[in-house]
Amino acid sequence: MTHIDLNSDVGESFGRWELGDDDAVLEVVTSANVACGFHAGDPSTLARTCRSALANGVRIGAQVSYRDLAGFGRRFVDATQIELTDDVVYQIGGLQAIARAAGGTVSYVKPHGALYNTAVHHDVHARAVVEAIAAVDPHLPVLGLPGSRLLEIARDRGIPTVREAFADRAYHSDGTLVSRREPGAVLDDPAVVAGRVMRMVSDGVVDSIDGDTIRIDVDSVCLHGDSPAAVAMAVATRELLTSEGIEITPFT
Repeated sequence: MTHIDLNSDVGESFGRWELGDDDAVLEVVTSANVACGFHAGDPSTLARTCRSALANGVRIGAQVSYRDLAGFGRRFVDATQIELTDDVVYQIGGLQAIARAAGGTVSYVKPHGALYNTAVHHDVHARAVVEAIAAVDPHLPVLGLPGSRLLEIARDRGIPTVREAFADRAYHSDGTLVSRREPGAVLDDPAVVAGRVMRMVSDGVVDSIDGDTIRIDVDSVCLHGDSPAAVAMAVATRELLTSEGIEITPFT
């Protein structure tokens, strides 16, 4: 039987400002990319999110970011390798403590936003993330874009890697993500998104924004939790995959 992990970005509210319906999303996905406070999230939000994930049997992952709370982690930060490594160690360690207090553990690491996209091609920042994981726990898998420097460096370092695809983001023909600043970069139709994921999982392909059909290797599919249709897209995707006999299960 074919199987796939579904992950989502959660814990991104801050104080009285709320983003997304984390509890509803966590009833659908199998892995939770919990914000670590550098792009979003406060301690109480993270603790509440970890408890909700555990109540739903969802794996907890540390979603690490550039130090960019005002920009939601979507802006490049020209940090040195040592600075960025220390920042990522700090974020993983903080979430480990919160998850442990809730009765769980951190099972993996995933960069967020600009850090994720930068680590596709930026050796120094990709290496910084990998070295941080190796320093904290070299058994923690890292999620990244197939073909990225992040995953290449992680494999060379002995860090487990997980190839990730995006249900609701457009792709260029080279397999990279279309910038959110460009038209058509973000998809929000539940039926369209579910169908795209079905092709990714069953056929290993996705249509690019340029009209090409490209190969894609995927172990986990991300359904962003901050879009208005997040819950509907997650439900539609899970229902379609399940109806076609695909098991939804964590990659770890």
